[in-house]
Amino acid sequence: MANQKILKALCLLFSLISIPATAQTLDIDADVRARFEYRHGFNNLFPDDVDPAAFIQQRTRLNIGYKAEKLQLFIALQDVSTWGDTRQILAMDGNDSFSVFQAYLQLDLNENWSTKLGRQIISYDDQRIFGGLDWAMQGRFHDAAIVKYKKDDFVFDIGGAFSQEQPKNEGTAFNVKGFFTYKSMQYAYLKKTWGKSAASFLFLNTGFQDFTGVDNDVADGVSYRQTVGSYFKFPVQNVNMAGSAYYQFGEANATTDLAAYQLSLEATYKPNKILYAIGVELLSGTDQDGDSKNKSFFPLYGTNHKFNGFMDYFYVGNHANNVGLNDVYAKAVFSTGEKSSLLVKGHYFLSNADLSNDQDKYLGTEVDIVYTQKLMPFVKMNVGYSHMFASDSMSSIKGGRPSDNTNNWGWVQLIVKPSLFKTDLNKKQ
Repeated sequence: MANQKILKALCLLFSLISIPATAQTLDIDADVRARFEYRHGFNNLFPDDVDPAAFIQQRTRLNIGYKAEKLQLFIALQDVSTWGDTRQILAMDGNDSFSVFQAYLQLDLNENWSTKLGRQIISYDDQRIFGGLDWAMQGRFHDAAIVKYKKDDFVFDIGGAFSQEQPKNEGTAFNVKGFFTYKSMQYAYLKKTWGKSAASFLFLNTGFQDFTGVDNDVADGVSYRQTVGSYFKFPVQNVNMAGSAYYQFGEANATTDLAAYQLSLEATYKPNKILYAIGVELLSGTDQDGDSKNKSFFPLYGTNHKFNGFMDYFYVGNHANNVGLNDVYAKAVFSTGEKSSLLVKGHYFLSNADLSNDQDKYLGTEVDIVYTQKLMPFVKMNVGYSHMFASDSMSSIKGGRPSDNTNNWGWVQLIVKPSLFKTDLNKKQ
């Protein structure tokens, strides 16, 4: 299967190069990154009597972009693998790690209107609800269609998707049960910019396949969740303010209604070579002792690793339908040279909803440190260390794992993004 995909991609590449001189440009670039991680309490509290994890994961991505007068084509092919996941002298790559990450076309209908169709990244604002999730080696994509309008400082997008596993003659049951994988999705996005200020509005409707039966394997109806809200940013003298407010409602599942919110506000200040920031984010949750409604907000398709601590204790494949989170944080970014910087960030975590048995809402404190060094024009290195100081209350929301073990995480990443080929196919020789 992987070999067939590679063959099709190469055929498409050669066909693009052989397009007659009506074409404009062809760009090919690469994104190769390898990351070593040492995990001793990453994503969850470290249990007793086990060894820490260590591994190297690599992403190898080839991006092919073609532009004509009113047409854009873009294809991104990638392989995501862990070093050693295929045994020596195997005739083929048996880990099924090759995939098409993006494959879309964009047609410009006139100077303001365009449409974008196919597998693509959807990313807006600070990437809280929609983001590319570039930290994850595999990234995040949507098989979607978008109608786009842009005039001066105003942007208006309408998008949608309908997901099926394969062509069928009967029915539209969708049996993919991945984390918030939707059967259908529709959204509208508006943004207006005024100088250094901007405000946007998002309405998102997502439909998830419901299942019944003894083994929960009989498709029966669709539950719809709505997310509506705004992101904004504006300067106040030398301080830059940014924030967001979202509300989720509709159905958490076939039997439970949803009513949840998210609020955030951040202030950044850079008087010299140091950037300072303080902020707070509130994500509503459901009481551990239960409630008639689900009050747990989930940021769905955002770049969630960017928020609430780099150790991914919250909203990165976890913490859905849970007690929510109040995150108070501060950070500083130091310029350590012409091509290097150091980020130091601290988070103070509390439960948003009530814990059982009147437990303290304080969950823990996380410290994140990241050093970034630009080695060449297309090569960057990151070195990171994070430490979680967890409370007993954290244990109660993390499956009862002990809170008194050391919980830390270290990593080193090398990112290489060279431009491989660029040509103007209209240029006269």
